[in-house]
Amino acid sequence: MIPKLAPDNLLARTIDEVILQLEEIIVRSIRERSRLGFFAALYHKVTIKVREGIAAGQFEDGPRMERLDVTFANRYLNALDQYVRSEKPTPCWMLAFRAADRWPPIILQHLLLGMNAHINFDLGIAAAQTCPGDELPSLRRDFDQINVILGSLVGQVQAEIGQVSPWINLLDHIGGRTERAIIEFSMQKARDAAWALAQRLAVLNPDQWQPELDRRDNDMTSLGRFVLNPGWVLNAGLLVIRLRESNDIPKIIQVVSS
Repeated sequence: MIPKLAPDNLLARTIDEVILQLEEIIVRSIRERSRLGFFAALYHKVTIKVREGIAAGQFEDGPRMERLDVTFANRYLNALDQYVRSEKPTPCWMLAFRAADRWPPIILQHLLLGMNAHINFDLGIAAAQTCPGDELPSLRRDFDQINVILGSLVGQVQAEIGQVSPWINLLDHIGGRTERAIIEFSMQKARDAAWALAQRLAVLNPDQWQPELDRRDNDMTSLGRFVLNPGWVLNAGLLVIRLRESNDIPKIIQVVSS
């Protein structure tokens, strides 16, 4: 288990601080041989790309995009801190974090569990907080631009997974979709679902959000359980893939974060 974050260091205020905190999580995960570092490594890569996109003027409103990024990241940082303090984050995050203590999930499953909790649940909330009420529609173009940035990383992530999971291509035969297609599909669907959640929240007062968030969290926890246990045929194939995957947790983290 990675060490607890100091309370005064928990909330990031800038995208640079987000990146520094992710780097701290990666370093600690490598030292502690914690699979919690898998998602942190991927998230670090994505956040750097978003920072580069802001600097390059890829977004209509760079400062607003940084606010969204920081609000979004702080939900993950807070959930992780709650978990390592033996407190209870939201159920979809609890499912993802607990999986890090288990041997069977393959690397791709760990990444998808993190994406499920963070994109399917957290992102819509962060968007509605950054652009409340009738401000939300103005965010749509920049929100969609993130898909372009994420799409540019898919091939790289696919190659990285292959370095430490040499039989990952078995998914072609047992699931009918390559790991690249799974990542692309999951990212796009998650982003669409996040925008739909933001739209639902935008028409409500924040004190009316909780029932909507509870329903969403429950749905994403169920989806996370399916990622972990997709049925006996896929489970058997995933076990074969896992048997050939590297057990060197620090190496996997370094490969994904490179």
